[in-house]
Amino acid sequence: MFSTEPRERTSFLVDQAGKIVSWNANCAALFGLAASQAIGQTVCTLLDPASRGEWSERWAQLVAAGHPGELTVRMPACGGPVSLNLAPQYGAAAAFEGCVASVTSVGTHESEAERVARTPMSTIVEMFPGTFYALNRDRRFVLWNRNLERLAEMTPDELAAANALEFFDVKERPRIAEAIRQVFDDGKEIQIEADHVTRSGREIPMLLCGTRVPCIGGDYLFGMGLDITDQRQQEQQLRLRERALHAASNGIVITGCERRDHPIEYVNPAFERITGYSAAEVMGRDPRFMAVPDTDSNERNQVREALDGRRAVNVVFRNRRKNGELFWNDLNITPVTDETGHVTHFIGVMNDVTATKQRTAHLEHEVNHDPLTGLANRNLLWDRLEQSLHLAQRHKSLVAVVLIDLNNFKSVNDTFGHEAGDVVLKVVAKRLQASVRDSDTVSRLSGDEFVLVLVNQPSLRYALRMIERVRSALTMPVSFNRKEIPVGASLGVSVYPHDGVTAADLVRASDVAMYHAKASGRNEVAFFSADMKSTTEAKQRLEHGMREALERDELFLVYQPRVDLRSGKVRGFEALLRWRHPENGVLLPSAFLAEAEESGTIVPIGNRVLDQACAFLDRLKQLGYDELPLSVNVSQREYCQHDFVAGIGERLRRFGLSPHNLEVELREEALIRNPGLGRDVAAQLRSLGTPLTVDAFGHGISDLAFLQQLDVAQVKLARSTVHAAAGGKPAGKLAKTLIDIGHNLEMAVIGEAVETRAQMEFLASNGCDQIQGTWFSEPLPEEQACELLKTRQFA
Repeated sequence: MFSTEPRERTSFLVDQAGKIVSWNANCAALFGLAASQAIGQTVCTLLDPASRGEWSERWAQLVAAGHPGELTVRMPACGGPVSLNLAPQYGAAAAFEGCVASVTSVGTHESEAERVARTPMSTIVEMFPGTFYALNRDRRFVLWNRNLERLAEMTPDELAAANALEFFDVKERPRIAEAIRQVFDDGKEIQIEADHVTRSGREIPMLLCGTRVPCIGGDYLFGMGLDITDQRQQEQQLRLRERALHAASNGIVITGCERRDHPIEYVNPAFERITGYSAAEVMGRDPRFMAVPDTDSNERNQVREALDGRRAVNVVFRNRRKNGELFWNDLNITPVTDETGHVTHFIGVMNDVTATKQRTAHLEHEVNHDPLTGLANRNLLWDRLEQSLHLAQRHKSLVAVVLIDLNNFKSVNDTFGHEAGDVVLKVVAKRLQASVRDSDTVSRLSGDEFVLVLVNQPSLRYALRMIERVRSALTMPVSFNRKEIPVGASLGVSVYPHDGVTAADLVRASDVAMYHAKASGRNEVAFFSADMKSTTEAKQRLEHGMREALERDELFLVYQPRVDLRSGKVRGFEALLRWRHPENGVLLPSAFLAEAEESGTIVPIGNRVLDQACAFLDRLKQLGYDELPLSVNVSQREYCQHDFVAGIGERLRRFGLSPHNLEVELREEALIRNPGLGRDVAAQLRSLGTPLTVDAFGHGISDLAFLQQLDVAQVKLARSTVHAAAGGKPAGKLAKTLIDIGHNLEMAVIGEAVETRAQMEFLASNGCDQIQGTWFSEPLPEEQACELLKTRQFA
């Protein structure tokens, strides 16, 4: 509201060129110029020369931008400074057509308030940042500024004819009409948000306000409108962020920042789900109420220091839920600053990582522990042993490393099944743990091997007493399915620092001692000594030599013929292995196969034997002896390989051989030791078409029903049975009985290792089908075997 009424005004019109186009009586009286003298003249002719530059500058701004304004100039006719107010005028299509120039004298003692009060209303409304309007009761515009014209995309004439409700969507009009009614009828001041619809169809969100103003016999609604597009977008962004906070799977908490306290001001639903507390229960409380006393003190100190320093921090610690349950909280805290950079709040993002922590702990346990027994595995063993040696070196104490190998554990699996073997391993693990101290380490190295690390041993005598307690615990049988499974073990012991100073040296020394204990008898304990090392080195040299023999092709086969006792014709060959050693000459299998079986080298050696055997059969086929079979001895270590029979089939196809040309010999005792494996291999061989021969028949316990299940083609009498048969009645009766059993089971019977005429005649007289041995022929190289077939007819 103006505090001072404006002084008398004199006004005239100026066109777009700056020339006077209207002149009233007040103008003639003030300037002493008649209308005919003033019209057509420029405004500059009325001004003092000193004021003309200011006028030209202000006029140019008016023409270019259309902003109304006021300037103080000197006019000679007025005798002093006057205020010249310029109000732009526009025609059709909003084209600039000139302005109304109002002249007001400026008193010498006029106050600032009086000068401001003289500013024309038209000038003021044009300077508003938004729209200005005055409505009558018919909702017609009687006054407005150019911002409304631009917003509505209308000319002044169109605006004068428009109804205010036309600027809004049909659904919005009742609400707008009611607001206008309240202004006129109830005298209310309104403030409302609505979307203004322009002529082109754009919707512009506006904040509209208005109030009733009485004017010379009537009431009008004077109001303003502000474009709140940016504010709406910000509000939408805020709502979107709030929805994102509510939808986040992570718990979010916002706290204030009041000295040492941080009262909670907001939590999202995920926070409520994770902690069990509702938002109402935590508002205004410091989040520390969920802390677990005496836990994770280092992490909590990090949080406290970060909050005091007004900086971000990330920690993982334990909190307590409402129900008392602990959970692992991965917490990220970030400070929030105001526009001055002052920290006003903290945002905490919490993630319940309890399941991840538990899974990690489980994985760490799996990585470092044996899954069957729960004992430390090889990884943890080496770590514990290294730590023990480090402490022993510092405290000048002893550390005993005990390597334990269960006796005949393979036979436990073969006889009672792998389930029984697992039970034995678990029981042994518990007994070992019960026999040592908590500070000692019990680990499962591999298979049926265990390692004990006995730390802080004051003397060898003390260590021996502990080891004896362990040995005694391992002699007791294990119960399984109402059966007693005998258990025993061989123990090898090495002691730090006498037998080595590194973990690898001590384990290697205890391994050497264990093998000496196993060789000297069951359930024995052997302490490492330097003499043992040489024996072990010899075994290692042998194993290394066998691997080199494979690489250098030093292994070869010789072939011993089998002869039909009725016709005297050659019925086949048996492939026998030899090693052409670079230093020791030709070695028989007895010199190296036992070690090959123990070390596993027998598998690649067996593959080499099958390759050479198939190559020999292929040569016989080329010579026309395509029906002559060749038998090959196979150990259990070989035929327990999952691809054993498949490998035979692949070789037969590669060499183009008939399956019945290759006979596979398996020892009877090995088949009975693991009957399940025996049935599987026999079934696969039968499916392939390869005959199965049982070697060493009658050497040990026989299971005739089991042999019938295997569909055996022929059996070989054991060497000991053949040699004893010709020496007396009891042995002869046994050999005859075995021959009769074989025939009754519809199996051919072969006597092997026949070295004398008496042995040959006994076997022939008692119905044995074939023989092989030195009495007929020594094992022959490939060339001599082929020559034999040329000189002696085969069947």
